Amino acid sequence: MLLPKHKAYYISNKEDKKKLIKSITSGIWFDDLNHLNGAIFSESALNFFIEEEIRHEHFNVQTSTKNSLKNSSEGERKRALLNHILQSNPDYIVLENAFDCLDIESLSKIESTLNKLSETTIIIQIATRKRDILSFINDVYILENGQPKLCSTSLEIGKPTGKNFTQDLPQPYESEWKTFSPLIKLNNVSLSYRERPILDAISWEIKPGEFWQLIGPNGSGKSTILSLISGDNPKGYMVDMTLFEMKKGSGETVWDIKKNIGFYTSEMLRGFKRRDTVESMIISGFVDSIGLYSFPTDRQISIAHKWLEVLNMFDIKDKSFQFLSNGHKRLVLIARAMVKHPPLLILDEPTNGLDDADAKLFSELVNKIAQESNTAIIYVSHRKEEYITPDFIYELFPSETGSIGKQIT
Repeated sequence: MLLPKHKAYYISNKEDKKKLIKSITSGIWFDDLNHLNGAIFSESALNFFIEEEIRHEHFNVQTSTKNSLKNSSEGERKRALLNHILQSNPDYIVLENAFDCLDIESLSKIESTLNKLSETTIIIQIATRKRDILSFINDVYILENGQPKLCSTSLEIGKPTGKNFTQDLPQPYESEWKTFSPLIKLNNVSLSYRERPILDAISWEIKPGEFWQLIGPNGSGKSTILSLISGDNPKGYMVDMTLFEMKKGSGETVWDIKKNIGFYTSEMLRGFKRRDTVESMIISGFVDSIGLYSFPTDRQISIAHKWLEVLNMFDIKDKSFQFLSNGHKRLVLIARAMVKHPPLLILDEPTNGLDDADAKLFSELVNKIAQESNTAIIYVSHRKEEYITPDFIYELFPSETGSIGKQIT
């Protein structure tokens, strides 16, 4: 039996993915797909079915739990879409960034399905991360001047070199922060929602300047822990927890807690729609606002300019933030979170959706902050990011009584 031949396109986020998919499926580059029945597995396809659900209140794509796509996890959504596609028995499937936002278990399940499928069906993969290229792929292509070029599967990406951000980090705006030791202390914290156990006896202590990675599968309680630390979770009053030397429930306000925290999540990009300049975006970090509504001080402007110099963006400080690449937008938002050198910086899935080049650039800045400041970092992820180098790992392991936590050395 002659096995199908599979291809991968390893690209950056600068490429037009819709145009690439059209070129692949139209047979412009390769005629081996002509007259074959194909299907597209992509974020756009998933969003189409979610919009159809919302519009018609009917589930065209069924999840294993019979839940709607809109209310399902990313892993459930992608497995449901793949199963839906397979029902049409396609001759080939185009996969666009199939593993984005997946935890290790969900990734493993989809990868196992694709491995089996590759015995009978042509797989054409579009990937922005080298680590995601499937093991059974026969040929890997890059794009040069919009045209495919065959290359080796042993693509050398390389780790961050430390050469992009050569200037020292700016000093804090003012020395308002006292030294908290520890910054965060969760003592035997257990928490449930509607009798569903989420956390089981979590004990975790974070000291100034420590660089932690919080890792665990979907539903393991990572977001719950973040909501406790940030003061947003009302159940925090019922557990033994000390935040910045304030015993939870001792009369502190949410602002008393939040003022000590810089926060970044990839979802934040959706919230910044205004056409503020790159400079204004960084300065707004001093007042924790979206946009500037008051005149900054000369000192604030000076520190923002130093951050721009660190990021190698001073020459484009007057350009609109919206016209930056996703990778460079994230650098600006990290600087925005760090202008006050908060005691704690939380990075929630910060490399989701980045290509290899931008993931390296982003990781280099995070590693630099860890090395040159006294800000502690909690980096939250489903998967380990090879470019980010935390000092400690705290991993959550789901169980019937809620997730237990363990420091991994």
